[in-house]
Amino acid sequence: MSGNIKRYRAYTKAGVDIQAGNVLVARIKEIAARTRTHGTLSDIGGFGGLFKPDIENIESPVLVASADGVGTKLKLAGAWSGHYGVGIDLVAMCVNDVIVNGAKPLFFLDYFAAGKLDEEVVASVVEGIADGCKQAGCVLLGGETAEMPDLYRTGDYDLAGFCVGIAADSRIVDGSSVKVGDAVIGIHSSGPHSNGYALIRKILDKSGLRRDDLFPGSERSVGDVLLAPTVIYADCVRNLMRDFAPSGMAHITGGGFYDNIARVLPKQVKAVITFDSWDIPPVFHWIKREGGLEWPEMLQIFNCGIGFVLIVPKEDVDEMTRRIEALQLCCSVIGGIERCADKKSEQVEIVF
Repeated sequence: MSGNIKRYRAYTKAGVDIQAGNVLVARIKEIAARTRTHGTLSDIGGFGGLFKPDIENIESPVLVASADGVGTKLKLAGAWSGHYGVGIDLVAMCVNDVIVNGAKPLFFLDYFAAGKLDEEVVASVVEGIADGCKQAGCVLLGGETAEMPDLYRTGDYDLAGFCVGIAADSRIVDGSSVKVGDAVIGIHSSGPHSNGYALIRKILDKSGLRRDDLFPGSERSVGDVLLAPTVIYADCVRNLMRDFAPSGMAHITGGGFYDNIARVLPKQVKAVITFDSWDIPPVFHWIKREGGLEWPEMLQIFNCGIGFVLIVPKEDVDEMTRRIEALQLCCSVIGGIERCADKKSEQVEIVF
């Protein structure tokens, strides 16, 4: 018996395979290496990831950080082998929060925990994470895999992601300059993204639809619709920030329109959204119908087809929408900014 096997024997009996974990780390290291960017000083495998940001042309640099997960969309990914897509979701949920402030994503860290590490599943998730990082223009700088047989059931796993970006202090977008007369542009989503899946899964179970069935009102399969990865808006926002100065931006995640847009509005104004100003994808009509919901409730839970919002001076609208569409994203002008009647008024009004 080799020395390694002797050293690992007790832990292996407890359900944790250290040798298999080491093999997996080597595989992850190769995947992560494809995401290296200027400033990356270390590879996967060290105690900490090293990154040297280029701050020479950034006046008063400010770091912007975010942490998030994928939620119970992981249950569908596990049942339908959609592991690659939730890797992209993980990056998107963090990166899209960081770019709201006008920051450029620098690096990303991930955490994967399971009862039993399945090398192919982990590798598929990390492939998605790596591709998400490339879309966002950041490096997968480090991460952690944890095998915890007493905490997770066989086949279950959880993900957490962490992103750090950088912005010039004078160019931080925090909503403080939002004013009456500004327009609201909505960039379209790819579907529910990574929100509301506790409800979606209940509706799905009740519907009897299977992964390969044709999704109602769509030419795509149920699996393709419900596992569509979250759009990463980083490249678009970075492009817009070069030539324009958005007053505010919002990532439409959990809390939908009402909670997320309000987070970037000064107290004296409100966003008035025109409900029929964009095409709502079939998946949201299906959720509403099968779940017995009303549109105000849908807009409180889901993105309903709008994944990212820009609040911009009215004079920039035409040029900005043309730029967004040139970047292969769809968008709609969905509303405008008006004065709040009083401090107790809701800051997001949706006109049906």
